[in-house]
Formats: sequence, structure tokens, C-alpha cells
Amino acid sequence: MTTRPPLPPFTHDTAVEKVRLAEDGWNTRDPEKVAQAYSKDSRWRNRAEFATGHDEIVAFLRRKWARELDYRLIKELWAFTDNRIAVRFAYEWHDDAGNWFRSYGNENWEFDEQGLMRARHACINDLPIKESERKYHWPLGRRPDDHPSLTDLGF
Repeated sequence: MTTRPPLPPFTHDTAVEKVRLAEDGWNTRDPEKVAQAYSKDSRWRNRAEFATGHDEIVAFLRRKWARELDYRLIKELWAFTDNRIAVRFAYEWHDDAGNWFRSYGNENWEFDEQGLMRARHACINDLPIKESERKYHWPLGRRPDDHPSLTDLGF
């Protein structure tokens, strides 16, 4: 059986680590890699879209990153309990016409005993921004450790 440390029950430090690992995974923009962090029967609500299981999650992520170009994400721990974590996040992206957006949201996560996410509920709002208003300028991929957090940026 596959495990994805850190495992529940979470402490503050392991919850922070789990959030950063999730952020790093999503910043790869690799649907197959990201889907490995979810249980085989994981259930998602993302905005008004619902997905269950790896195949639907991978299909969702492929559609997402085909539309949300130059995607860069920051997540931050909001709260946690034994096997649940709440995060807030913001990501920047542009569409194929060059229009930039900053998307803000909250996620509620529930993990199984192996550390795989079995439920993900996301609420997201998109704010059109000018390219000059962007705050995320690191090269595509993992956010540098010294990059400001959401709190540091005032988000």
C-alpha cells in the first residue's frame, strides 16, 4: 500500500510540511504526478466541478493547465486537526489571449491513514489583474524558499 508522508495525525509542523508538498506538486503542473497524492477513490469539489478517482482528477488537471497558462501557486496552512487540513491559496495565471488573473481560494482536505487525500473541497474566485500587478515571478516549477508567503504579500 502506498503512503504519502507526513501521515496523520498531523502536528503543526507536519501540517505545514503537507501543505508545502501539495504546493510543490501542483506547481509541477503534471497531472499524473499530482494525482498520486490522492486516494484511488478521492472525491473532489473544485468550484462547481466534481471529480472522483484518479482518472477524473487527471482529466480535470489536464483541462485546468491547458487553460491556466504559466500557473504559479502559493498555499498556506489555515488550520488542521488529526486527519484534516484547511488551506488558503492564491495562484497567478493567464489565458491564451494574454489576460492575467490571480485566483484566491480555500481548500478543505481530508486524509486517509496512508496520508493520501481522500476528499478535497475548493472554493476559488478569479480576479483579473494587469501583467504589471503580478507578484509571482519565479521560474516555472517549485516556489523558491525565500519567496514571500501569502501573508508576507498581504494576500
